[in-house]
Amino acid sequence: MLRRLSADDGRFKEVSFVEGLNLIVASTTASSADTDSRNSAGKSSLIELIHFLFGARATNTTLAMNKALRHITFTLELDWPGLSGPLKVRRSGQRAGFVTLDEDVTGTDDGAMFPRTGAVELPAERWTQLIERDLFGLRGDHPGVSGRVLLSFLARRISSHGFNEPTRTFSRQSAPEAASNLAYLLGLDWQLVDEYRQLAARKATRTQLKKAVDDPVWGRIVGSTADLRGQITLAKAQVERLRAQVAAFQVVPEYERLKDRADQVSRRIKQLAQEDVIDQHNLEELQAAVTETTDVEVDYLEPVYRELGVVLNDQVRRRFEDVKTFHHSVIRNRRRFLEEEVAELTERLQSRRSERARLGEDQARLLQELAEGGALEALTTLQTALGREEAALQALRHRFEAAQTLEASARQITAKSVELQQAVDTDLQERRRQTDEAILLFSHYAQRLYGEGREAYLAIEAGRNSLTITPRIDSDGSRGISNMVIFCFDLTLAVLAHRHGRGPDFLIHDSHLYDGVDDRQVAAALKLAAEVTVEENLQYIVTINTDSLGMAAQRGFDPEPYIRSPRLTDEHETGGLFGFRFKTAGKR
Repeated sequence: MLRRLSADDGRFKEVSFVEGLNLIVASTTASSADTDSRNSAGKSSLIELIHFLFGARATNTTLAMNKALRHITFTLELDWPGLSGPLKVRRSGQRAGFVTLDEDVTGTDDGAMFPRTGAVELPAERWTQLIERDLFGLRGDHPGVSGRVLLSFLARRISSHGFNEPTRTFSRQSAPEAASNLAYLLGLDWQLVDEYRQLAARKATRTQLKKAVDDPVWGRIVGSTADLRGQITLAKAQVERLRAQVAAFQVVPEYERLKDRADQVSRRIKQLAQEDVIDQHNLEELQAAVTETTDVEVDYLEPVYRELGVVLNDQVRRRFEDVKTFHHSVIRNRRRFLEEEVAELTERLQSRRSERARLGEDQARLLQELAEGGALEALTTLQTALGREEAALQALRHRFEAAQTLEASARQITAKSVELQQAVDTDLQERRRQTDEAILLFSHYAQRLYGEGREAYLAIEAGRNSLTITPRIDSDGSRGISNMVIFCFDLTLAVLAHRHGRGPDFLIHDSHLYDGVDDRQVAAALKLAAEVTVEENLQYIVTINTDSLGMAAQRGFDPEPYIRSPRLTDEHETGGLFGFRFKTAGKR
């Protein structure tokens, strides 16, 4: 049970609690309107501080991190299993990551050889683990069940919209997450129910992957099985071809020398071909010149002169014969020179033909040797290429498996959902004692508020997506009745969890729970809480406005024995819980 909430700031109004019903009363005025951004009386702030001291994340308890409050160290005193006196828990906004305990309650499961004595400072996460272990009986790993979520069912927070519906503690809480925690409090197989949460995570992952595959850019990361099957076939053929080349590869000695020799032969063959073209052209021109080199016909000259009446004397004839003889000599010499040039060109062409034939044989031999193997560097390069292609093939196979998994996951998830629904339904049948206890207890509490003629029960069934727990009270759907559904449901959870060692011995409600509730039901709820806390050895802490309490008193409920100090008010600067006014992010 909680005993006292205090602070090291003298202005803070210390709050004390006892067993049974505890009423923290606040008188309100017009300044308490919902639009007021000041801290007002501090009813909701009291619950926020309790959560802060129970290890809530600093980001989720902005009140304690407020600039006006960060320097204040708050203290919560509470009963703790195994201790003869209350345990004091201290925490401040300046060191929000740690809590200080006035006694070491870690035991020896934190690695210490012996328990420590005196005050001990622990990380807030470690403190949360101790709460799970000692207040909720959670040992070892318990995925899907959180001490913080369990506490939120026993101390709902208006800042988290905890009063919106009975089976959620904050507005964006998933149904499977809430269900596994509720199953634990009710004594059901929470590990089996937690499989809904795991299945929901698989669905969410598949949805994101499906969106990625459908995206034209990101889809190439995975792809479709049809496309990948074709790519794998081509990649396998490439790998097999490279493997065959590596297996047949022979390292040729002096490979580089042979390669250079082959290059030289190739260049020489090209050079010979170029020289043949030039000499062949020159040969054709020389042969044509030889054909054109002939003696000039001059026998017709003397008859022509004679017909003209010119008689050539012997001296002229001799000179003419001399010229003729010289001309014949020039013609003979030219023909001899051309014939010698032709013969030389023909010989060079023939010589190159022989050399080209020999070089061709050498080139064929060298190319055959090179084709049969290669240098060690070439083998290394080939092996590197093979490794790269094998890695690419393996990557394609992984993508293919992922694509197959994605395409089959929808069927698998559907099949698992049906299987899980059947398993949970079977488990509920086997745990009829636990479900009947919860149903009867909820129905009893609801009929205490609305009379025995009102139909009220818990509907607990295995759904396709989650274990569904639906508290129902036959009503007109008004806000007041929906709030009383939460009251009866929370009281049922607290009683069952405490009875069977799955939860602490306290339940806390904010005054917002009673907003809009008929005064008869307010009185009945407070009477019921007072009786149940005595019967079940529980503690019920509720903050309540004077106007709601006044109407309950008119309906026969006597609040005086249950009112705890201090009485809060927002009528002046010092009347609230903190003893001074400060700006907050919203209503408190």
